[in-house]
Amino acid sequence: MAGEFGAVLRRLREKAGLTQDELERRSGVSVSTIRGLETGKRSNPRMTTVQQLADALALRSGDREELLRAAVPGRRGGGTGEAEADAPEAGTAQADAAQAEAAQAGAAQAGTAQADSAQAGATAVASPAVPPPPPAPAVRAAPAEAAEQLAKAVAARWQREEEQRRIQDPYPLPVRWKAASETLTDHWANIRRLPPGVPSGPLDLSGRLEGVAETYRSIPSGRLVVLGRSGSGKTVLTLRFVLDHLRSRTPAEPVPVIFSIGAWDPTAVTLRDWLTEQLTRDHPGTAAPGPGKVSLASALVDSGRVLPVLDGFDEMADGLRRPALEALNATTLPLVLTSRPAEYAAAVAETDVLTSAAPIELTDLTLDDLDHYLPRTTRKADRSDPAAGAWQPVLKKLREPSPDGSPAPLATVLSTPLMVALARTVYSDTPEHDPAELLDTERFPGIRELEEHLLDNFLPTVYRRSRPGARGWDPERVQRWLGHLARHLTELRTPDLAWWRLGHGLRGSTRTLVTALVTALVIGLVDGALSTAFGGSLAGGVLDGTVVGLLAGLLFGLVHWFTYTVTGKDVQPSAVRLRIRGRPRSTKWRAGSRLVIGTLGGAFFGSAYGFMVGLLRALSRHAGPASALETGLIDAILFGLIFGGAAGLSFCLLGLLETPLDIVSAVSPGSVLRADRRTVLIQLVFWAPVFGTAVGLGAGVVVDLLQGHLGQLVMDPMSSLMLGTISGLGGALGYTLTLTAWGQWCLLARVWLPLTGRLPWAVAAFLDDAYQRGVLRQAGAVYQFRHARLQSRLARRRR
Repeated sequence: MAGEFGAVLRRLREKAGLTQDELERRSGVSVSTIRGLETGKRSNPRMTTVQQLADALALRSGDREELLRAAVPGRRGGGTGEAEADAPEAGTAQADAAQAEAAQAGAAQAGTAQADSAQAGATAVASPAVPPPPPAPAVRAAPAEAAEQLAKAVAARWQREEEQRRIQDPYPLPVRWKAASETLTDHWANIRRLPPGVPSGPLDLSGRLEGVAETYRSIPSGRLVVLGRSGSGKTVLTLRFVLDHLRSRTPAEPVPVIFSIGAWDPTAVTLRDWLTEQLTRDHPGTAAPGPGKVSLASALVDSGRVLPVLDGFDEMADGLRRPALEALNATTLPLVLTSRPAEYAAAVAETDVLTSAAPIELTDLTLDDLDHYLPRTTRKADRSDPAAGAWQPVLKKLREPSPDGSPAPLATVLSTPLMVALARTVYSDTPEHDPAELLDTERFPGIRELEEHLLDNFLPTVYRRSRPGARGWDPERVQRWLGHLARHLTELRTPDLAWWRLGHGLRGSTRTLVTALVTALVIGLVDGALSTAFGGSLAGGVLDGTVVGLLAGLLFGLVHWFTYTVTGKDVQPSAVRLRIRGRPRSTKWRAGSRLVIGTLGGAFFGSAYGFMVGLLRALSRHAGPASALETGLIDAILFGLIFGGAAGLSFCLLGLLETPLDIVSAVSPGSVLRADRRTVLIQLVFWAPVFGTAVGLGAGVVVDLLQGHLGQLVMDPMSSLMLGTISGLGGALGYTLTLTAWGQWCLLARVWLPLTGRLPWAVAAFLDDAYQRGVLRQAGAVYQFRHARLQSRLARRRR
């Protein structure tokens, strides 16, 4: 029974919109106890604990009785016949409030009849003497307000995306569905959330695109699986569901958010943590601190204020679908899941159906649908006959019976919205193309040839047309560039084309080597120019720039290698901005950690740099090995202290000036890139003089403090000025190129990949143009190919 109590407690907590930490503060029960009860690790909860939890949740009588029955096995219909008779009545009472009250009263009488002195506390739970405390508005205000802001941002984003995809032009294709196979359906009693013993039957789940939100709300469990073959309209349905659900949403309902589940690795990260990461990526403002020392994204997910719409279960790697389905079954989160039927059925065969989920299956388009849609997408060819057009003869031919009675291959191909959209682009939008060629059975003997023809001609068609204000792109080069991107995503096993991960198409060693070499070149040029300006000697400046550039490139390359390549992490865009003027809203959330990280990193860099420079300087004077080693160690200590203190101070100040982005900030790949570039440039402008000044002044202070302890130390003002200037610019540039998303974008996507022919030089403009032409779509902060079939086709042709 402990497992049942945990499930009931968790459901009631999520219904109340509380995290475990919030419930701890309101009830006085430790979060470890709450977590243990919800997971079943703690059994037989004490009645005082149950009462504290019920009071903190402000439960009504029916929910209190349910929590009590789960905690006390003896109260589950085991007292009198009256309670047993009322149990089925309580299930039927879901549609009748009067019967529900009678059932609850009967259950309470049954509990009283069997209560004895050992269960006096249990009776007190059903009728508490002290009224429950009112909810704490200060605790719940932040997540509630964030949920409303998130709803506005999601609605605005997908409304723009629907317009960009021309879904309403001239009208949405009729997407219909029916109930899926019973073998893929859970027990209807679980779907309808009925208590034991209550008769249950299937729900009528058939419907059309305009009624998808109503269909979802008719499912008591709040769990829906959308099945459909490739191109059947699953993604369009999820988009329409989000917009319709938000349009009629009440403040008590969660906010539907689309997540591309194909990017989730359930063996490496839990569902809730992954949802939090994706929410933070697509809505950087949710990275701001929320209640309980967690981010707003985590608070929104944990409190049930986000309704996950998980698109593309079939796009997961084969070995990940089973653990993904098991992880979904381990949660009670309401959700919407889309998949192709075969992949979902295979995962079900390996484990089980999605618990409490009602599955629906999308049906094919009919010839009547094509008759109503395709002719309206073409220009009128004959003014005297407005109905005449290029598609009429084709559609008429498709209605003629074939000799063997089977449907024509073209009719089968055009039964999915994806292929209809491709056919419209290739033929309706280009009057010089005649769709009658699709009826040529010698050229297109089967379904595969027709589909490949439409996929292969999509890109040449959309890039043949010129766009106002856009540059022209060579279709052959476009094919190669998009093929590289498609293969890049296929190798990464993700549908998300993130600008900050474009360099991951290279091997990790190559990426690190390029980063180190370019960083060495940039810092070496800066050092050489400044050394020449300060010293007046070109030869000395070239020598110093070469040595410093190689050392800096090596050290920054090692930092990049250990920070990202070895760990497999990404250089993520910044989720904050800098506020120089005025006090930031959050001034403590990263300053302390930045102080420690900056000090340790600066000390390591300074020690390595000082040891190498001292060693090389001593050897250039033909000093012996022992003397050279001593000089290197002294310089290592000296520069370690200088750079450690300067870096710690600079990073601490950066942390104090950082403030999180707003949730309602417009998020698109371009806006995230611009925001990250702005943040990095401000950091560069701020960090370089602060760090340089700290190094220059710190050098004199450290030399004075260590004078005599490490021998005779010399640091004249001109040397301090040169060290501070070079260190400020070099350190800022090295940090930018190796440890920021925008720096890696400039280095790899704007230089190396175009230099090797994999991408164009104007990468951002190319991606935006592909989006405007309908080749790519936006999913928050990332791009995705218009359809997985298009991505797969381009990747195969690239190989």
